[in-house]
Amino acid sequence: MKPDIDAKRESAPTGQWTRAPRVRGHMNRVESLALLPRYRETRSEAKQFAALRVTRRYGVSPRRVFGAWLDPEVAGRWLFATASQRMTRVEIDGRIGGSFRFVERQAGETNKYTGQYVEIVPDRRLVFTLSLKPYPNVITRVTVAISPLAKGCALELIHENVPWEHASYVEGRWTGILYGLGVTLDSASAKLQD
Repeated sequence: MKPDIDAKRESAPTGQWTRAPRVRGHMNRVESLALLPRYRETRSEAKQFAALRVTRRYGVSPRRVFGAWLDPEVAGRWLFATASQRMTRVEIDGRIGGSFRFVERQAGETNKYTGQYVEIVPDRRLVFTLSLKPYPNVITRVTVAISPLAKGCALELIHENVPWEHASYVEGRWTGILYGLGVTLDSASAKLQD
């Protein structure tokens, strides 16, 4: 099932990080909250930033979903990876103030995904900063909220401060990444069992 995509313009946020409205309707939904008219000055132009939301349901416990974010062996299979390309190096210091680093080599290029954990509530919530290429000086913020359901759980991911011109690409990447999480959870070893 292909997720719905909905783009909205909203008024400028008042704080450093924008607050996204709650998801209504379908799970496994992609929603661009974003396209917020938020500007950061650079030398030659003002840049607009977006906040993105992707939601998905999983048929496993919140503990398994949460654990997949902080276990380097498991996260290297799906987080920032593609179906054909796993991460070549994964470092995770899964504590508040700890950092992570994912490295991939593809077609002679090296891409790095780095950030720091801001908030960790086991089995429920993970908040981290993330540097995006080609803006290493722009620090984005990702919030992962996991809610238990009668069967499995729901995951809501909000990615804030994404440069406007990359919002569509980043939104598509998160959709693919969260799909990869589902595939990984379906095939995961006993290490992630409830």
